[in-house]
Amino acid sequence: MTTAPTPTSTTPPRTPGPVPLVLKPGTAWQDAWRRCLATAPEAFQDDRVRNLWAAAWHSDGRSLPATSPVDGTPVSGPPRLDAAAARQAVRASLDAHRAWRHVPLPERRARVSATLDALAEHRELLALLLVWEIGKPWHLAQADVDRAIDGARWYVDHSDRLLAGRTPLAGPVSNIASWNYPMSVLVHAMLVQALAGNAVIAKTPTDGGVACLTLACALAAREGLPLTLLSGSGSELSEPLVRSAEIGCVSFVGGRDTGARIATAVADLGKRHILEQEGLNTWGFWNHTDWQSFSHVVPKLFDYGKQRCTAYPRFVVQRTLFADFLAAYLPAVRSLRIGHPLAVEHPSDPLPVLDFGPLINATKAKELHDQVTEAIDRGAVPLHQGSSADARFLPGQDTSAYLHPVTLLNPPPSSPLHHAEPFGPVDTIVLVDTEAELLAAMNASNGALVATLSTDDPATYERLAPQIRAFKTGHGKPRSRGDREELFGGFGGSWRGAFVGGELLVRAVTDGPGEERLPGNFPDHHLMP
Repeated sequence: MTTAPTPTSTTPPRTPGPVPLVLKPGTAWQDAWRRCLATAPEAFQDDRVRNLWAAAWHSDGRSLPATSPVDGTPVSGPPRLDAAAARQAVRASLDAHRAWRHVPLPERRARVSATLDALAEHRELLALLLVWEIGKPWHLAQADVDRAIDGARWYVDHSDRLLAGRTPLAGPVSNIASWNYPMSVLVHAMLVQALAGNAVIAKTPTDGGVACLTLACALAAREGLPLTLLSGSGSELSEPLVRSAEIGCVSFVGGRDTGARIATAVADLGKRHILEQEGLNTWGFWNHTDWQSFSHVVPKLFDYGKQRCTAYPRFVVQRTLFADFLAAYLPAVRSLRIGHPLAVEHPSDPLPVLDFGPLINATKAKELHDQVTEAIDRGAVPLHQGSSADARFLPGQDTSAYLHPVTLLNPPPSSPLHHAEPFGPVDTIVLVDTEAELLAAMNASNGALVATLSTDDPATYERLAPQIRAFKTGHGKPRSRGDREELFGGFGGSWRGAFVGGELLVRAVTDGPGEERLPGNFPDHHLMP
């Protein structure tokens, strides 16, 4: 018997298309919020957070609506206090300071250690809040939490040495910080300030991070640390948090305009201050050949969309090296991974490892887009402009806060991109022909926090590096803020007041024996460590 042949289809097999992304189960904002309510019910109430002052949580202040930069999801906004309430909170903090400064160091150390244990226990929730509130990719959000915990533990472990012969300030430390590193910069500093014997006040950043900071402060308050956490506009709270006689030190991280106003106020009052301000960090290339090493580091330079105080947005390149620079730089930029930090193909997939997600908000994304458009209209040459074609987005999600990488050659002097830090994924390149031009271009912003010079000749580096006005200058490698014992500060307009990092952070918030001149940029002196 003959078997009939099996019919064959004339329809070609279907080529599977890209799988639509979904939100990783258990990572929605409402999931994070429910966990906050369960973990710290004293600090979270229904759909709002509370302010912490006078050792109690208060449902005061006017909560404003807020949305996540990730995809426009509504999130909890800061409960904004008025100046009168803030003054009351500052007076209560002084009372707490006068009691806390007499608590023996072993007890202070034990309470800070217990706080760090609690932060470690709730590490994933703190990181998830950072993703939603300020758009950090998952691995960077975890790293922000880890750096806060590990960095503060170093101070706990070395507190006997660091605090020997030193006493707390006369009043509490007031912290006004930007939104980009709520844990590793702000919470880290607050814990060290408390360890040193000071009561601590912090203003939540207006643009994001209030829930993460509230949870961290709730865990610290349970251990008896004298923390105050307030929300409000800068115009309302600047007077009580900066000029109040009760304040012993003002610590600020942010832009130069606001920093200059604070610097004027604290100088008039003779008040201790730490003012970290923006600067245009630059990377210069002169007689350089190791392009493979540079190419490997380029994606890392885009961490968090360059929304970092130590990002490198400006490259100053010897003209004869320009072709080699582009051959190393452009493929690396084209490899960047961008998208929704919590979007996965399958529910069981791990969260994606991205170089960056959104900027802090849609307003910032539009501002930078407009600056790029204007710079090109006035003569800048676009070398790279990313698109959403390869980005990882949920179907139909709001992408208004996202800006894809842009690289411009020779931004015009009239553009803000020529002289100021963009605080976003916009790189600019300036070509130079002489060493004098190289140094002038690298010092365009009158001081910076970090810089790097790539040159094959060690003697050339040793000769040129001291002329670069940055607190830290790397030889062929990027510099960072640093952790633990590493010092940090800025040159020129990028820093005012006491330098920090390592022992200097403790010295900045304590008094030493006799008349002491702290390393830093002060109205009457500049002293390097």
